[in-house]
Amino acid sequence: MSASPHGDGVSGAVQSADSAGALPAFTRHATLPITLLVQAASSAAVIAPTVAAPRLLEPLQLGPTAVGLFVALVYLAAMFSSPLGAHLVLRFGPVRGSQLALLASALGLMLVAVPVAGLAALGALLIGLGYGPITPASSQMLARTTELRRYALVFSIKQTGVPMGGVIAGLMVPPLVVWSGGAAALFGTAGLCLLGVVLASLLGRSLDNQRVAASRWPRPSQLLAPVRLVLAQPLLRSLAGCSLVLSMVQVSLTSYFVIYLTGDLGWTLLAAGAALSASQLSGVCGRILWGWLSDRWLGPRRMLLTLAGLIVACCMAIPWVTARSPAAGVVALLCLFGATAVGWNGVYLATVARVAPPGQAAAATAGALFFTFFGVVLGPPVFGMVGGLIGGLGPAFALFTLPLAAAVWILRRARWG
Repeated sequence: MSASPHGDGVSGAVQSADSAGALPAFTRHATLPITLLVQAASSAAVIAPTVAAPRLLEPLQLGPTAVGLFVALVYLAAMFSSPLGAHLVLRFGPVRGSQLALLASALGLMLVAVPVAGLAALGALLIGLGYGPITPASSQMLARTTELRRYALVFSIKQTGVPMGGVIAGLMVPPLVVWSGGAAALFGTAGLCLLGVVLASLLGRSLDNQRVAASRWPRPSQLLAPVRLVLAQPLLRSLAGCSLVLSMVQVSLTSYFVIYLTGDLGWTLLAAGAALSASQLSGVCGRILWGWLSDRWLGPRRMLLTLAGLIVACCMAIPWVTARSPAAGVVALLCLFGATAVGWNGVYLATVARVAPPGQAAAATAGALFFTFFGVVLGPPVFGMVGGLIGGLGPAFALFTLPLAAAVWILRRARWG
């Protein structure tokens, strides 16, 4: 593929045109906003417990390192449920598959709300089980309803659901924690997941009509078929390797954002939650802007390289922030960090769908996300442990420049033509 938005290899995404014109107008227009809401609800389910962590950890008598372990459990489950998502889409359809995933996340939140470590761990696994299939399912829906020339922009808008979930968690969870406790905050987030289940049903008749109800559940070897698909395609393999590194930075920032501000800088929980919302809102704007720039000007390769460079700059600047730093300056830096470290996914997923073999957008997305989630499993626990060893989370961000350099190297060496 060339550096332009539409080079060789885009034919893999032409599946979007197969039946888009034959779909009802409501389906064509409603798919993006509904998948956006579903993504936001699923993302909020992951982020809400980390925002409420200062209150949730008290009865468990656990330290901040437990946040990294929680996130690792979530994404360990997501790492395997994402490839399963391709089979879930085949058997039940992308809409019903999304509904089942949201129900799993809602149940997981309810278990995390119980102050028992074992139930919280089980809840984390259920949240991850629900998080993994969401993106493969939505990619399949958008691939059927989106024109090829608008791929990066539409996928980027849908992926704003991830930081939008952070905005919702940052604004909703701290007040609920202060007024009613951590359990109420998690139950409120579970209610958002159930709302997504209801609204997704509006698309079921149109977009679940290609499911193969008689398809059998995959054997373990078949479950990894999407991963093998990615490994067999050089460009998909390079993109997946890059995403492993970028996801380490993204989720470490999101997971430890509140603890960093309240612990290292001494901010209040409400102030930290508002800052988290601002940072995640920047990620929302960033995803749309980067998608537009990728489609119209830079192309996916140069766009991803630019974002990686900006993330490196933010990682190097964070250690210079102290408790005496002006709040406005801290928020501005964290918003730039959010716009880039949270904003890269839309361009990435659009590129994966574009270069996937014909008809295999869901499978390629699921296989690529296996590596993305693997980076998430590695990132937060290691980040939290390093932060504990060096006496602060701020300096730990600077260490991300090493794996980020590797990601830049992978992108530059990838065969795009």
